[in-house]
Amino acid sequence: MLKYVARRLLVTIPVLIGVTIAISLIIYLAPGNPARIALGMNAQPEAVRELERQMGLNQPPWIRYLEWLWGVVNLELGESVRTGRPVTAMIARRLPPTLELAVGSMFLTLIIALPLGVISAVRQYSWVDTTSMLFAIFWLSMPSFWLALILLLLFSVQWNMFPISGRGTPVLTMTWLTSLILPAVATGTRRAGLLTRMTRSSMLEILNEDYIRTARGKGIGERAVIYTHAMKNAMIPIITLIGLQIPFIFSGSVIIETVFSWPGMGRLLVNSVLQRDYPIVQGLVLVYAVIVILSNLFVDIMYGYFDPRIEYE
Repeated sequence: MLKYVARRLLVTIPVLIGVTIAISLIIYLAPGNPARIALGMNAQPEAVRELERQMGLNQPPWIRYLEWLWGVVNLELGESVRTGRPVTAMIARRLPPTLELAVGSMFLTLIIALPLGVISAVRQYSWVDTTSMLFAIFWLSMPSFWLALILLLLFSVQWNMFPISGRGTPVLTMTWLTSLILPAVATGTRRAGLLTRMTRSSMLEILNEDYIRTARGKGIGERAVIYTHAMKNAMIPIITLIGLQIPFIFSGSVIIETVFSWPGMGRLLVNSVLQRDYPIVQGLVLVYAVIVILSNLFVDIMYGYFDPRIEYE
């Protein structure tokens, strides 16, 4: 297993290099001069040229890229054009709130989708199945930003049950939890609908297998048949979907963090793009790429846990 993980991590190096080249090329071709934007449109040409020299904008693109890549190796992602602060420190400050939102929304997704999907499959064509699928379709049809605005209007403005914006501090307190609930619901509800339908489909396929009928014929209890035999074997496509949704949770947090004024990486990315603060944009894209790669590695490892037939050499 350790050899497999090490091999996968080595394979990701060319992928990360490709991502960094792509984002560097996009930034190079993007309109606007970061130096002039930082100093203002009325800045003197001499001041703009001096800032361009300090930022390395007067160098060839490949030189700038190699210098930035060497900084990545040393965990130095440059400095913000607007504030002059280290990009690494700014991302490190915004990463925990984003992880909190991602974990909270995924936890909400799992505790809703897995039970509903299993119950719908076990009680196929019953009113429980019909109701669960209606809710799943309803959740899937709701845009996240629209749901976020509705939640704010009802639970924060009208009923004053949750904070309207921001992240409560310190963490693991009631203030922090109440601040996290609405963003997590807005992020996780749509994915709960998708995962509910996938869980139901996967369970229905497994419940019709011969070994499930054999287990029931041997007198094994229905609970043991469902949770010991069927559920574990049905997890492979579910794990695949969960792994595919992890990157979308982080990318979708861009909108949710903006609506709820959540101080995470998504909000920082939006502000940095609008302000042409390209060092921050490069650093954030690199972090998102690492998250996607690690989520895929997590899925591969979980395959081996749920299906012993899968071996890692």
